Amino acid sequence: MDYTALLTSQLTDLFRVGLLVGLFYTMERTKPQTGIAIPLLAGIAFVAVIIPSTMPVAGVSFSDALVTGLVSNSLIVAVLWLIFGFLKKRT
Repeated sequence: MDYTALLTSQLTDLFRVGLLVGLFYTMERTKPQTGIAIPLLAGIAFVAVIIPSTMPVAGVSFSDALVTGLVSNSLIVAVLWLIFGFLKKRT
């Protein structure tokens, strides 16, 4: 599996997106106590490690899944940040 297909499959993985939505929602609620950067970075890394550890893809090495997971998680969180920011300004 090439990197483009791996990245696309990770970006469309509903489990990954759901975990990151939960992460982002929790970060928004606990922002005064924990801040923004550390929870988001820790969550992005955690999801990038836990998914290939528990649900490996045949023919993809763990390191490849980890690196593309970090990229896809960062992209998903960036999109969530834009959506939450837009919704926050509307309310």
